[in-house]
This record gives sequence, C-alpha cells and structure tokens, in this order.
Amino acid sequence: MTSISSSSAASAASGSTASASTTRTDSLLPEGSEHLASQESADAHHDARLFGLATFLVADGMTFAGFFAAYLTFRAVNPLPEGSTYELELLLPTINTVLLLVSSFTFHRAGQACRADQLSKARSWLLVTGGLGLAFLAGQMVEYFTLPFGLTDNLFASTFYALTGFHGLHVTLGAICIGIVALQTRPGGAISASSHFGLEAAELYWHFVDGIWVVLYGILYLL
Repeated sequence: MTSISSSSAASAASGSTASASTTRTDSLLPEGSEHLASQESADAHHDARLFGLATFLVADGMTFAGFFAAYLTFRAVNPLPEGSTYELELLLPTINTVLLLVSSFTFHRAGQACRADQLSKARSWLLVTGGLGLAFLAGQMVEYFTLPFGLTDNLFASTFYALTGFHGLHVTLGAICIGIVALQTRPGGAISASSHFGLEAAELYWHFVDGIWVVLYGILYLL
C-alpha cells in the first residue's frame, strides 16, 4: 500500500515538473512568435500564388511569341503577292493603344489606393480601368467592321484576325476580372489593405495584356 502511494506521488511530482518545464519554455518564447509564424505562412502562400500566376503569364507569352514569330517568318520567307496586303488605318489602333496605356496607369493607382486602405477610391480607379478596357474592345469591333478584308481572304488577313482576336479575348477576360475585383472592394469584401492578392493578380495580368498589345501594334500596324 505504501509502495503504491509512493509511486502515485512520484508520478504526480513528475507531471508537475513537466508542466513547470513547459511553462518555463513557453515563457522563454518571444512575444508575438505565434503571430510571426502565421504571417510567415501567409507570405509563403502569397509568394506561391504569385509564382503560379507568373508561370501562367510566361506560358501565355510564349503562345503570343509563337504567333509573332510565325507571322514575321511568313513575311520574310514567303512575301505576300501584290494586292494581298492592305494599308491599315492607324488612327483607331493608335487611340486603342493610348487607352490601354492609360488603363495601366489607372490600375496602378487602384493598387496604391487599396494598399493605403482607401477601398472606395480603389474601386473608382478600377471602374475607370474597366471602362477603358471596354472602350478598347469597342474600338476593335469598329475596326473589324470597317476593314477591307475578311478572315479567310489570305494569309495576312488570317494572321491579323488571329492575333488581334486572341488579344481581344485576353482584354475581355481582364475586364471581367476587374469587375470581380471591384465588387470585392466593397465593405466586407475579400479585398482589403492587408489582403489584396486578387487585385495584385489582376493588375499583373492587365499589365501583361497591355505589353502584348504594344508589341502587336508595332508588328501589325507599323512594320
């Protein structure tokens, strides 16, 4: 009986010692270490998502590069016969170029406002950016209806519609993303000054689309 009591007492003493050791260890941890660990985990997740987006944009850029290379190769190796190329009007595409360049600036301002916790201002800049994107698409449709050639007329015509149409699809998707992000900046939405990956991703995508258009504009309209 005495042996059992001694064993119980030893176990209790051991438990108390372990508890005290744990308490002392916890007290030695830097204040706020749990918050720092959580923040590091969130940053790692954020970086992984940005890496995934960057990988997608690189792959998408390679698709455009293939279009550009094919078009330039055809022009260099197999010159188109007389009358199969057309003098494109520069006014409307130049206006569209200006619209997209300005939209990159307005999107950047939206990102600045969001990080400054001015969500209402950020939403306004996003709506302006989306409006500029829609104006670009409207200008492209006007150009399509006034062009003197159709999709299947010749190699130049097919390439022109493929390049501009593929880019127009990207602008359309970008405008949809902008609308979604603008909705998420409302009170209680997913976008805030401390959590705005959706806006960052849409902005990076939009800058990519604008950059592709600048290259496309130079190749199709200026060369």
